[in-house]
Amino acid sequence: MIEENGLKTVFGSLFHDIGKVIYRSGGSRKSHSESGYEYLKEAGIQDEKILNCVRYHHNEPLKNAPIKDNDYAYIVYYADNIASFTDRREVDTGEVKFGFDQKIPLDSVFNLLNGNHGKSHYEMRVLNPESDINYPTNQPVEMDKEFYQRIITAITESLKGITLSEEYLNSLLSVLEANLSYIPSSTAKKEVTDISLYDHVKITAAVASCVQQYLEEKQEHDFKKCLLRNAKKSYEEEMFLMYSMDISGIQKFIYTVGQKGALKGLRARSFYLEIMMEHIVDELLERLSLSRANLIYTGGGHCYMLIPNTTKVHKVIEEYESELNQWFMKTFDIALYVAGGYATATANNLKNEPEGSYSELYRTMSRMISKKKLHRYSADMIRKLNKKKHDAERECSVCHRSAKLVDEKCPVCLALETLSGSVLHEKYFTILSEPKKNAVVLPFGKYLIAQNETELLKHMQEISYVRCYTKNNICVGKHVTTKLWVGDYNTGETFEELAKQAEGVKRVGILRADVDSLGTAFTHGFQGEDGKGKYATLSRTATLSRQLSLFFKCYINRILQNGTETLLGKGGARKAVIIYSGGDDIFLAGAWNDVIAAFMDIRKALEKFTQGTLTISGGVGVYPPKYPVNIMAKEVERLEDFSKALDGKNAITLFEEERIYSESKQGEKIVENHRYSWDEFEQKVINEKLTALNEYFGNSEEHGMAFLYHLVELLRNTHEKINTARYVYLLSRMEPEEDKEKDNSKVRDEYRRFSEKMYQWSKNENDRKQLITAIYLYVYLNRREGEEDEINRG
Repeated sequence: MIEENGLKTVFGSLFHDIGKVIYRSGGSRKSHSESGYEYLKEAGIQDEKILNCVRYHHNEPLKNAPIKDNDYAYIVYYADNIASFTDRREVDTGEVKFGFDQKIPLDSVFNLLNGNHGKSHYEMRVLNPESDINYPTNQPVEMDKEFYQRIITAITESLKGITLSEEYLNSLLSVLEANLSYIPSSTAKKEVTDISLYDHVKITAAVASCVQQYLEEKQEHDFKKCLLRNAKKSYEEEMFLMYSMDISGIQKFIYTVGQKGALKGLRARSFYLEIMMEHIVDELLERLSLSRANLIYTGGGHCYMLIPNTTKVHKVIEEYESELNQWFMKTFDIALYVAGGYATATANNLKNEPEGSYSELYRTMSRMISKKKLHRYSADMIRKLNKKKHDAERECSVCHRSAKLVDEKCPVCLALETLSGSVLHEKYFTILSEPKKNAVVLPFGKYLIAQNETELLKHMQEISYVRCYTKNNICVGKHVTTKLWVGDYNTGETFEELAKQAEGVKRVGILRADVDSLGTAFTHGFQGEDGKGKYATLSRTATLSRQLSLFFKCYINRILQNGTETLLGKGGARKAVIIYSGGDDIFLAGAWNDVIAAFMDIRKALEKFTQGTLTISGGVGVYPPKYPVNIMAKEVERLEDFSKALDGKNAITLFEEERIYSESKQGEKIVENHRYSWDEFEQKVINEKLTALNEYFGNSEEHGMAFLYHLVELLRNTHEKINTARYVYLLSRMEPEEDKEKDNSKVRDEYRRFSEKMYQWSKNENDRKQLITAIYLYVYLNRREGEEDEINRG
C-alpha cells in the first residue's frame, strides 16, 4: 500500500507538466505551470499538496512560493530536474538554435541508436492498438493546436472516471500513456526532442517516489534545503537502486505440454508466465509502497525497476526473492527460479555522469543475477526439497511432476488447460485472493481467472478481488492495474489445422527469433562514435524498452494481419498463431510457407520501425503436424543460434542446421546448410532463383518433382566432374524439341535463358547453395498431397 504522502507525490509528478498540453493548445498564455494548476482546479482537483507540485515545479516560482519547507513541490521539482537531465541533450550540430517551437513533433528514439544519425519523427497520434503502426517518418509533420485540444479533451473526460486514490493510480498512468505517447516533452529548438511527455512524467514520478522514501528514512524534512538550495550536492547521494529480476526455466516450462492440444497448451503456458511476471512485479511494488511508474520494463521473464535505496527496500527484496523461490519450489519443484540483482545509483549516474556510469549499472545488476543463478538454493531449501512428501501423489501426464491428479493431470496443468481457451477470446484477467473454479495458482496466495466485462464488474465488489489486467485495451477502473499488450494473432487451434492451410506440402512451420545484440544496444547503443555516452540515459532506455514492447506485443498482430512479403503467392493475413511475442523475441507457428513469409514481414517492419538500427535473426523449421512439440522447439532453437553465429548476424536459417552431406574421394566434406543473411535470402534465394524456377517450371508440365530432386543431388556433388557432366546432360534433356507444326521458338528461347542461368549458378558455391534452397522451397510449394518427400535431408 502506498502511504498518503507517497501517493500525493506520485499524482503531483504525473500531473506536473499537464500545463504544456494546455499551453500548446492555445488554451492559456500563462506559463505551463500556472496553466496546469488552473486546469486541474477546474477539473475538480482541490488537493493543495498535489496542486502545489504542478504550480511550483520550476525554480523561480518555487524559491518564493508561500509553502512549507517540507512541501512535496520540492520533491517534484527535484525529480523533474533529474528526469529532464536524463531527457534533454543538445542537438549535436554546429548550428545553435534558440527558443521554442510548439509545432515540433516527437523525434524517434532510434535517431540516436547504434550510431544512427536519423532525422525521423512521428505523426500526431494517440496510442491506439487498432490504428496503423506509427512508423518514424521523414515527411514534414507539424503539431497543431487542434490536436492538443483533442488531447486535453480526452484527458478531461477520462479524469471524470478517476479518483485520486491508489485504486485508480495505474488507470491514470494508462490514460496518460494513451494520450501523451506522441507528444514531445520539450519543444526547445536546441534540444533533441525524442522523449515523449508521457515518458517524462512517468520517470519524474519514479524518481520522486524514490527521493520521498529515501528522505523519509533519513528523517530529513527540510526539502527546501536539501533539494532546492543544495540540489547539486544531493545529485551525488546514492538515493536509487536499479533493480532487475530474471526468471530461469521459462523455455522448458512452456514446452512441457501434452501432444494433444499442444498448440493451445503452448499459448496458455507462455501467457501464464507473462501475466505471472506482471503479478510478481505488482506484488513487489505493493510491498515497496510504489506504483508502476517505477517499472521501467517487463517482458519475457525479465523486469527492470527504479526503486529507493533504503534499508527497508533491501530487506523487502531479499525476503521477497526468497519467498518467491520457495513458492516456485513448492509448486514447480526446480523448474522455475527467480534471481534478482541491483546497483546503487546517484542522480548523476542516471544521466550518465561520469561517462559510462549508467551502462555500468546494468553490468552490475547482470553480474549479481549471474552469481545467484550459480548458487540457486540454500542448504535449508535443498533439505526441504529432499524431504518433500508425495503422499497419494502420482506423476502428472503433462508436466511429470508428482501431485494429486485429476484426469491424470496436476491442478496447475488442469487449470492451464482451461485457461488456454480464454487467452485468445477474453479481454480481462483477474487476480483474486481466494481460489475459484478453474483458477490458475499464482505466487503469494493469489489466483488468476479469465473473465468478460460483466463477470469482472461483479468480482470488483467482492473482498477477494485484488486487481485485473486488460488485454490490448486501455481501460479506466478500480484496481485495473494495467493493460497488457499481447500478441494474440491466431488462425488455427491445432497444428493439424495450420498444416492444412499450408500451400503445397501440408506441414507446419515453427519460427523462433529475437533481436540481435539487444543487450549491447541497451548498454552501449546510445554512445557516440567517440565511445562517449552522451545520450545514454534512463529516459532513453525506458523509451526504447517501451517502443520495442509495443512492436513485439502489440503491433505484431497488425503486421501478421496485413502481410506483404511472399515466397511466390499473395500477401495478406498470415495463416499463423503467435505462441509468444514480447520484449524482443518471437515464437510463431503456422502454415510453413506463411511462417517464412511472416518472418520476412516482421524483419521488414522492424527495419522500418527502428530505422535500420536493430536487426533480427531466427530459424524456421518445417515439420509434420504430429511431430513432438518439445523436439520441434529444441531444433528450431538450434536454428536460431546457428543464424546468430553468422558474422554480422541479421540472418535466417531454414529447415536444419549445418551438416555434412557427403564426402569426396579426396576426403573433402560436402557441407550443406540453409543459412543466409537477410539480403542474400530475399534477393538471391527468393527474388532471383525461386522466381526463376517458378517462371520456368510453373509453365511446364513436362518435368515433375523427380527431375528437381535429381538436380539437387547433382548440385550437391559438383566437386566430381562426372556429376557436373550429368548436370549439364540433365539440363540438355529439358530442351524442347523443334516443332514443325507450330512455332515454339519463344519456348525454346525461354529454355535457353533458363538453362544458361542454371549452368552458371552451378559453377559458383554460393549460387549452388542458394539454388538448392530455392529448389527445396519450390518443391514444398508445389508438392501434391500424397507425394513422397524425395529430397534427402538426412
